[in-house]
Amino acid sequence: MRYLYTLAMFLVTPLLVLRLLARGVRSRPYHRRWPERFGFFDAPGFSGSLWVHAVSVGEVNAAEPMIKALRRDYPNAPLVITTVTPTGTARVHQLFGDSVFHVYLPYDLPYSVGRFLKKIRPRLALIVETEIWPNLYFACRRRGIPLMIVNARLSERSLRGYKPLRALLRSALRCVSLIAAQSRTDAARYRLLGADPQQIVVIGNMKFDMPIPQGAVADGAAMREHWGPRRPVWMAASTHEGEELAVLEAHLQVLKRLPDALLLLAPRHPERFRLVEHAVRSLGFAVATRSIDRVPSPAHQVFVIDAMGQLMPFFAASDVAFVGGSLVPIGGHNVLEPAALSVPVLVGPHTFNFEEITASLIHQGGAARVAGVDRLGPEMLQLLLDVARRERMGQAAQQVFERERGAVQRIMQLIDAQLQE
Repeated sequence: MRYLYTLAMFLVTPLLVLRLLARGVRSRPYHRRWPERFGFFDAPGFSGSLWVHAVSVGEVNAAEPMIKALRRDYPNAPLVITTVTPTGTARVHQLFGDSVFHVYLPYDLPYSVGRFLKKIRPRLALIVETEIWPNLYFACRRRGIPLMIVNARLSERSLRGYKPLRALLRSALRCVSLIAAQSRTDAARYRLLGADPQQIVVIGNMKFDMPIPQGAVADGAAMREHWGPRRPVWMAASTHEGEELAVLEAHLQVLKRLPDALLLLAPRHPERFRLVEHAVRSLGFAVATRSIDRVPSPAHQVFVIDAMGQLMPFFAASDVAFVGGSLVPIGGHNVLEPAALSVPVLVGPHTFNFEEITASLIHQGGAARVAGVDRLGPEMLQLLLDVARRERMGQAAQQVFERERGAVQRIMQLIDAQLQE
C-alpha cells in the first residue's frame, strides 16, 4: 500500500506543480517559496529543533498557546513552524515574527521529506489536529524522531474519507509516539482508524487556552463609541462562498426592524475579500472596509473586515456573532473566540469540525443553532431585540470557555515526558 501510495504521489506531482503555479498567481510571496514544498530551502543549521506543523490559520491559532509555552520552557531549542497555506504563513509571521523559523511543509514524497528533515533536524515533531502523511511519519520513525499528534481531532467525514487507505494509515499511525485527542469521540475515531489504544490520551482542546489579544476588549469598546454605543451590531465571521448572500439577506431583515443596525462581515479567505466587497456594494448597502476606512462610521450599514488575524476586537464590539462555514457543509469554524468575550453565538446546521465544542456551548445555553439560511435573519433579529437573553447566553458561553481551559498544560507535561526519554 505504501509503495502504491508513493507511486501515486509521484504521478500527481506535475498537477501539484501546476497547482503551485496557479496559487502563486494569487499570492506572489507563495510563488517565490514554492520550492519549499519539495524540501528546497536554505538550511538553518539547526540541531535538536522542536518542530510544530499547523496546516492553516485555524491550526496556527490553536497552537499559539502551546508554541508560546515551548518558547518559555525550552528557550534554547530552535523552534520550526510549518504550514501549508499562505494565510497560515501570514498568521505565523503575525504572531511570532522572526522568533521562529517558518518553512512550508513538503509534499509527502520520500526525497522531499528526507531533505526537509535533514535540514531542520528535529528533536520532536508535533502535528496539530489531523495531518496524517505516511511517508513523513515513516521517515520520522526511521530517524528516531518522536512524533506526537496534539489537539488531535478526526471528524466522521474524515474517517469515512480515510477508509480506502485505512491499512496504510494504520501503519503510519503506529509511527506516532502519542496522540493527544481533543475528546473521547476523537479518540474513538483514531482507534477505528487503527491507532494503538495505548498511545491515545484525551487532553481537551487547546483552543480553550488561546489568549485574548492584549487591548482587544478596549479596542472593541473604542469602536462602539465611534459608531454609537447603543447601535445594534452583529458579526458574521469566517464566511464562505454561499454564505455571504444569506448573511446579507438576514441583515436586510434586521434593518427593517432596526434601521441603524451594523453588520461586521469577515470572509474566511483573503482572495475573496474584494469579491465580497463588490457583492455588498451591488446590493446597495452603505459599505466600508477595514483596509480603507479602518472602522465604520454611523452612516455605514455593512463593514467588510478585509484583514487577517484581526477578528477579536470586532467580536468584542459585537452584540451577537454568527460563525461561518456552518450554513454550507464546510463544517464550521472556531466558536470559542466570541465565547471567550462573552458574546452569544449563532451557528448553522453544519458544525462537524467543532462538533463537541459547539454542542457543549449549545447545551449550556451559550450558543444557538439556526436550521438553515432562511432562519438566520429571524434568529438574529430576535437576539438583537432581547438584551436579557443575550446577556444570559454571553455569560454561559464565557463559563464554558473558562471551564474547559487547561489542555496546553496537560500537553506540555506529555511533551516534557517525551523529551526526557
